[in-house]
Amino acid sequence: MTMDHTQAPVLEALGDYHSRGRMGFTPPGHKQARGADPSVRRRLGEAVFLSDVLACGGLDDRRTRGRVQERAEALMADAVHADHTFFTTCGSSLSVKAAMLAVAGPHEKLLVGRDAHKSVVSGLILAGIRPVWVDPLWDAARQLAHPPSARAFEEAFRAHPDAKGALVTSPTPYGSCAATAAIAEVCHRRARPLVVDEAWGAHLPFHPGLPAWAMDAGADVCVTSVHKMGSGLEQGSVFHLRGRLVDAATLRSRADLLGTTSPSALILAGIDGWRRQMALHGRELLTDALELAAAVRAEIELIEGLHVNDRADLTGPGAGADLDPLPVVIDVHDLDTTGYRAADRLREHHHIDLHLADHRRISAQLTHADDDRTAAALLTALRDLADRADVLRPAPCVRVPCPADLRLEQVCLPREAYFGPVEDVPLERAAGRVAAEMLTPYPPGIPVALPGELLTEPVLEYLRTGVEAGMHLPDAADRALRTVRVRDGH
Repeated sequence: MTMDHTQAPVLEALGDYHSRGRMGFTPPGHKQARGADPSVRRRLGEAVFLSDVLACGGLDDRRTRGRVQERAEALMADAVHADHTFFTTCGSSLSVKAAMLAVAGPHEKLLVGRDAHKSVVSGLILAGIRPVWVDPLWDAARQLAHPPSARAFEEAFRAHPDAKGALVTSPTPYGSCAATAAIAEVCHRRARPLVVDEAWGAHLPFHPGLPAWAMDAGADVCVTSVHKMGSGLEQGSVFHLRGRLVDAATLRSRADLLGTTSPSALILAGIDGWRRQMALHGRELLTDALELAAAVRAEIELIEGLHVNDRADLTGPGAGADLDPLPVVIDVHDLDTTGYRAADRLREHHHIDLHLADHRRISAQLTHADDDRTAAALLTALRDLADRADVLRPAPCVRVPCPADLRLEQVCLPREAYFGPVEDVPLERAAGRVAAEMLTPYPPGIPVALPGELLTEPVLEYLRTGVEAGMHLPDAADRALRTVRVRDGH
């Protein structure tokens, strides 16, 4: 049956709510802005409060007989060729946990790429799942990780045939994409599901010039952040299901277990409206975005001291299988500075915020919302950055370990280390101890050390020099890293 993608059930239900003059004696307590502080109303605008409607007993009736969200989810599934789609207003951090819990339970094994986001590790901690880590592909020259290969997942399954499934992150925050179809084949040969954390790939289904998206590549569950590369609001996320290896009712139940009972109609409306926008105009909008990205990349490459990581850098043997060109990843190594300092200067002097900064790179994320004006502002700022690079020198030394030293041994389950007895020890005495916390440079949010891993001197030195250079560790008990939280072994 052909579905009408001019419809937007959540947006239409909001319109109906106001046209009928409904009066709620329900949450939210601001009662359509009437009770909100006047200064807050002026700052946020009336529309925010007017769209903040109770989902059940407001946007829909108390028994949800209007099927508002259900109809919106069905339209999304149709737009991206999934069997089922589920919305959440708790971000992909919830979606990926729900997907994991639908595949594996406590003490069961799940193959996980070690370049997974901290939300995946949180899921392991909460569920007590036993991770079997699959090593990413590592570019030693650029000091950059790419998604694990299909061969690596094949070897992991051979060593752990009782694993319940696999999880891979693709694209990475750097735009590097996994060989998803080949990994899916490895899983399906064993009747095991593949979960893809595609938080950075919401746009992929809507243009043939972009890397294949997870469902078309054979994934069973795909998690997507609508707010990252789409037009949704922060915390808007969807997860899609195809095939029979994961039960739809189980997946919905796991999401219900973790999610809020007070979903934001504002965020739901953003997801619904974005689907309509992409279904009707996505190819045109993304064609313009891809052309703009190509032009911006070419201009940046002409700036002395800057290099844009492109397909030649990030795909091929030992690297990613494909590349999303919209994250414009810029290597500032030749300016003799760090990405941390470069990002801070661009914010302070040009009011430009970048998505990602690490010890040698910055990333300017482009989407269909960008145009010649925003591109020109970015290029002007980058040219000034290169012209005034002397103020960013000398570069602090961040001691990045070799791949072998970066990889830590998992000696107990993340859950056991996190919830067990802990103590805070001085950084210089943490080597040889078992981490009881995540130590995660953010962004991109990929833990360097996680609960249950045995800390080593090279990794601690990397984190110490990173923090001194400007690295942000938001989940450390001591963000200055004077101490580290470890498992109490006494």
